[in-house]
Amino acid sequence: MNSIITSDKKISAACELTGGIHPAENKKQSSESPIRFAGIPAELVLPLSQHVGAPSEVIISVGQKVLKGEMIAKPNGAVSAALHAPTSGVIHAIENRPVSHASGMSAPCIVLHSDGEDRWIEHSGVDNYQQLSASDLLARIRDAGIAGLGGAGFPSAFKLHVNPEKPIDTLIINGTECEPYITADDRLMRERAGDIINGIKILQHMIKPTQQTLLGIEDNKPEAIAALQQAASGSDIAIVVFPTKYPSGGEKQLIEILTGREVPSGGLPADIGIVCQNVGTTYAIARAILHGEPLLSRITTITGNACAKRGNVEVLLGTPIKFLLSQSDFNAAQCERLIIGGPMMGYTVLSTAVPIVKTTNCILAPTREELPPPPPAQACIRCGLCAEACPASLLPQQLYWFARSHENEKLQAHNLFDCIECGACSYVCPSSIPLVQYYRAAKADIRQQREEKIKADQSKLRFEARQDRIARLEAEKEAAKLARKQAAAARAETTAETDTVDEDKTIIADTNKQDAIQAAIERAKAKKAASSQATAPATNNQPDESGS
Repeated sequence: MNSIITSDKKISAACELTGGIHPAENKKQSSESPIRFAGIPAELVLPLSQHVGAPSEVIISVGQKVLKGEMIAKPNGAVSAALHAPTSGVIHAIENRPVSHASGMSAPCIVLHSDGEDRWIEHSGVDNYQQLSASDLLARIRDAGIAGLGGAGFPSAFKLHVNPEKPIDTLIINGTECEPYITADDRLMRERAGDIINGIKILQHMIKPTQQTLLGIEDNKPEAIAALQQAASGSDIAIVVFPTKYPSGGEKQLIEILTGREVPSGGLPADIGIVCQNVGTTYAIARAILHGEPLLSRITTITGNACAKRGNVEVLLGTPIKFLLSQSDFNAAQCERLIIGGPMMGYTVLSTAVPIVKTTNCILAPTREELPPPPPAQACIRCGLCAEACPASLLPQQLYWFARSHENEKLQAHNLFDCIECGACSYVCPSSIPLVQYYRAAKADIRQQREEKIKADQSKLRFEARQDRIARLEAEKEAAKLARKQAAAARAETTAETDTVDEDKTIIADTNKQDAIQAAIERAKAKKAASSQATAPATNNQPDESGS
């Protein structure tokens, strides 16, 4: 069993790493000299995407003067991180530049020309962080642009957000640094253990783990262990020391070593009540909260026999690799290939113009003798060594066949995405098959299919919504048309009834008029008759003038 060392007690670790390998460490080349400051280059190239999630959103303009620590790009969404000016100067351009990526791709970057003055913005830390709530501290971490410095680059504020329905019982700090050649965390723990412990205490205040806080470290770092033990004296932080074996520094692997618990396939540590942070990230959190410093630099290992001057440097983000190599007596003619990261999980870059980013923990410049190119791949002999070495208990050989035949559904059924791409399977393969390359290509293919499916589903939803809208409009038109017809019929019926009534009224009026006329005629006749009767006797009594 492995031991846990604190200033007060020794305990037993839960279990040993499943699988794993023992490659040559090659750490002494860079671990024996103190961290040095790399200096300020004339130009800094700052990619907007130095973390997992959405790229940062630019909030400055070309020609603008900025001070050291000034935010130049804000987080763009929940899973994103801010970006700050590593030194004072002028924004020269916002354009595509080559970035640290295995594909050699270019991406949007902010180009800063330094003025050499290194003038800070006004900034200050928190005297008593315990008076601040977890949400206030999360906001400060988010504004500081802190992302995981162990290599994954997951935005720390998002990772540290605790769901009240899933309380955290264990906080784990990862100081393993298991990959060969890399010693950045080792030197950081030796020289700045106090700040790391302060950062752990801040995380304890934020997360409030109900059971334990563990700092895991391999037994090949005795000086770092001693420094951490002294800094953690009197605290409840347990320092776990366990045998060196690659890749014990993987998050899920370290959790299993320290707690005996297994993160479910496709799940997160928070699903089983655990939060895990890298020591470099913890140090950055301490600087942000206690000193008000955003993430502007990181510790990076410069090593490989093509560099005469090897060691660890504190380097400003955005510093071109060629600037560091020029300080390390780099011999390009001897360098077989330039690697970002270690020999197991790193990737080759073709240009020395690419910049240092938040996840750049090592620049490896090996000679051909030191790291010869692998021999041509041969046929799989089904020896099973890859399965024995796999720390995730997968079936690498079966995944290889599925990847070659593009059987993506079977790949997912066999938990391809649980592969951490550690390279242990490729390392032990007697046929020199680049297994991890097949897995990476298969993952990219599956991700692309998922994105295309999402787009197709969204297009389908938009089409169906449009069809529903058209059908609704047609129905509304038909209903309106029917309503108009019904209204017209009603008006016609009303008009017919009105016309009948008017006709009856007209007939009655005409009848009344004729009756009145007839009555008038009758009255006139009666009057005339009466007048005739009155005139007749007077005429008969007149004298006859002829007979007088």
